[in-house]
Amino acid sequence: MTSEIIGKLIPAAVLLFLGIIEAFGGLYIDDKRTKNDFTIELISLVTLPTLIQPAIIVAVVFLMNTFLPQLNNIFIDSSFWYHIAAFLIFDDLMQYWWHRFSHENKTFWKLHRPHHVVEEMGVLVTYRNATLYYAMMPGIWFSAVLVYLGMGEIYIYYIAVKLVVILLAHSETKWDRFLYKYRILQPFAWLIERTISTPATHFAHHGLTSEDGVSNPNGNYGNLLFLWDIIFGTAKITRKYTTRFGAWNQMKEPWYVQLLFPLIRSKDPKSELYSLKTNNDFDPSVDFKEFNK
Repeated sequence: MTSEIIGKLIPAAVLLFLGIIEAFGGLYIDDKRTKNDFTIELISLVTLPTLIQPAIIVAVVFLMNTFLPQLNNIFIDSSFWYHIAAFLIFDDLMQYWWHRFSHENKTFWKLHRPHHVVEEMGVLVTYRNATLYYAMMPGIWFSAVLVYLGMGEIYIYYIAVKLVVILLAHSETKWDRFLYKYRILQPFAWLIERTISTPATHFAHHGLTSEDGVSNPNGNYGNLLFLWDIIFGTAKITRKYTTRFGAWNQMKEPWYVQLLFPLIRSKDPKSELYSLKTNNDFDPSVDFKEFNK
């Protein structure tokens, strides 16, 4: 079995394992998910690895072969650590900024909005985003370039580790509770929660409002590394778990509108997905009290 196949099987196995645990816990039976939510999650789960990422890789290889063929595998013999650093900067750091930008920009928020309108967490939330959100994600394009430059072998393991961390951060299994339970583990917990995304820190990002003292919907943007939030001042660590999730505008348009916006738009003028233009009163960081007025 090749390392590439193993690299793909590991995240798939973790996703399946976590999904089974969540299902036995009743998450997908008594939760607030609708058939529309499940459709969004399952389509997103399939399209990213089978359509979007391969299409980007093909496009990058074509462009690089056409304009910069001399760079093919130019870094294949460089240090393992250089390769890791390159992916952390050009993929994970870029994803931090892309994620943050999608919350701060009113137009691009609409592409990321499907990830937040769901009112329950769970491993299937991981891939919920509009198709164009992923198609334009800088980290995927940069990663394809790095693979062309000769860093493909490291990428197989890097992306497997990253996906496992992200899946665990969205999962209702809340694996980090174990770290907070025992005093002897506190120094290790302090280090872990400031290094990678954990359920506690990422649940906070999905929280409905910061008024609960736990949620941080306009922060905690990190994917693999939570360290970026520490560095750039967007971190909130409480070791508590948000219980109310969602976005301030809870309108749930049909799955094809959420995933294919702006190619397909909502027919409801009150919807955020009615137009590319943003309403003057729309603000994804709106104070929840204002929303309830």
